[in-house]
Amino acid sequence: MNRALIDMARVLDQGAFTSEQKEYLAGLLAGVAQRAQYPFVGLTTEGTLTDDPAQGGANLADRPTFHGTPVEELCKQERWKFEEHGLDCWDRILAHAEANRFPDEENTFRFRFYGLFYVAPAQNSLMLRCRIPAGELTAAQLKGLADLADEFGDGRAAITTRSNIQIRQIQPKDMVQVLIRLQGLGLTSKGAGVDNVRNITASPTAGIDPQELLDVRPYAHALHHYILNHRDLYDLPRKFNVAFEGGGAIDTLSDTNDLGFLAVRVTEQSLQRSGVAGTTAVSPGVYFRVRVCGITGHKQLAQDAGILIPPQQSVAVAAAMIRVFAEHGDRTNRQRARLKYLVDRWGLDRFLEETQKQLAFPLVRVPLEACELPPPPVRHGHIGVYRQKQKGLNYIGVVIPVGLMSSRQMRRLTELATHYGSGSIRLTPWQNLLLVDIPDAYVETVKRGLVRMGFHYEATNVLGGLVACTGSKGCKYAATDTKGHAVAVGQWLSQRVSLDLPMNIHFTGCPHSCAQHYIGDIGLQGVKVTLQGESVEAYNVVVGGGTGPAAGIGRQLFSGILATELPRLLERMLRVYLERRRGGESFVDFTRRHELKELQEMFSS
Repeated sequence: MNRALIDMARVLDQGAFTSEQKEYLAGLLAGVAQRAQYPFVGLTTEGTLTDDPAQGGANLADRPTFHGTPVEELCKQERWKFEEHGLDCWDRILAHAEANRFPDEENTFRFRFYGLFYVAPAQNSLMLRCRIPAGELTAAQLKGLADLADEFGDGRAAITTRSNIQIRQIQPKDMVQVLIRLQGLGLTSKGAGVDNVRNITASPTAGIDPQELLDVRPYAHALHHYILNHRDLYDLPRKFNVAFEGGGAIDTLSDTNDLGFLAVRVTEQSLQRSGVAGTTAVSPGVYFRVRVCGITGHKQLAQDAGILIPPQQSVAVAAAMIRVFAEHGDRTNRQRARLKYLVDRWGLDRFLEETQKQLAFPLVRVPLEACELPPPPVRHGHIGVYRQKQKGLNYIGVVIPVGLMSSRQMRRLTELATHYGSGSIRLTPWQNLLLVDIPDAYVETVKRGLVRMGFHYEATNVLGGLVACTGSKGCKYAATDTKGHAVAVGQWLSQRVSLDLPMNIHFTGCPHSCAQHYIGDIGLQGVKVTLQGESVEAYNVVVGGGTGPAAGIGRQLFSGILATELPRLLERMLRVYLERRRGGESFVDFTRRHELKELQEMFSS
């Protein structure tokens, strides 16, 4: 601007204009010069102020945003959601079913809002994932799912680590019929995949457990239905897991969830011991401690948030926290879009402050020491026969190896549940199920029936402690056939090693850790290694993980163990443990008291 003024002044001096023109231009230049004394101020694309006209402009303040993030900065999946809400893809599903056409990348993403997963290249078909709130299922519903598996799938179903059921090998032409039939069973698959609140889990023995502090099923069901009826809770930066734990015999793995509610008891004595008696409005009773930011695939268990809430406030608190996450979570980088990263960026205090803004009642800060924690869960309490709080009744934890059931086995289970129980079935996050309300007189009959259908109920059997993700047979991310390898390892070990304490062995096929390998006694992550110029299946071996009172993230012990060598390595590890442990020491305690180098030497010799 200054250069242009100098050039115009030179023209005036050279006398190229009349006196009237000179007078006019001199006034113009004086005005321009006066204006040039005021600096430029504008907004950049990052929303910051600049004095450089080439970098900013006033119109940039009006650019479109999505949950506060400029649209041009959104990652691909967030832009799809900006263009059309995930639940608004029903017409797309109808069109694909009519044409019997598999979805492209964008529609593959969208269809997961309805629990339909196109799993190519692992399988050229779709998978249906149901929502089973609190893991509660009736015998009639399980039979209906068996019918769906036969008519539209491959005649099998799988229990997941979120107490879901999945059915595979569905063709596009059948998508609509599958969803309609599922709804007819009183079930839904909405929000079962991608950026949604996943299935709400709860203590599998809720309402029947002699040990529990609280029956948490009403709260899990209430949150499930609240989410189903509020569209904004389907519009998250990434997935979100919630668990309710009532203090019963079976661990619900609440410390692996983004949000966990753990039942605790507050007494006059506990308030006195903690030094807060008289300084808080909390009175004796049963409450929830709130845990946040569990994400085991990123090697983090949930942390206590420092707040204590009455159970009736739990759904409101959950909804508030989910909404804070929806509005402020990262929508530019999916690798950092889970709740953990928002809290890492803000700090826990600010996250709670933002949550408080969503609530009409105060969040009460109470130290953990003011609470009496429930007794520890029963190790492998999801397997075997246990007394219920109802006199003369029992629940039986059934081993479903790696969660897989044939439709025939599903129907046989419904017959046992109906003929000898109340017709109620509970799914667990350990990929197995419970038959409940079995009278004393029928326990042995049910046990024999389970064995005849190919299942069992023995807690110390290695097969009872196997957890496996879908694996390469059904997931494009998996490097290994986790379910196939898990069953083979289980059979190998059960024939060669006798355990007197339960053990968990978790097989996961990729770093996403859907089978939560970091919390297993032994965790196995599938990888590919090169052998003689060829890519072959192998596993990284992790030891010493745990949850609940034994909570901890496992340590990686070996890398790239060939799948063919894995059974012998695990056999050697278990034999060394049994020979060198102290008394009845658990495998977790044994591995935690040794350095990794010591364990490597012991297990490799």
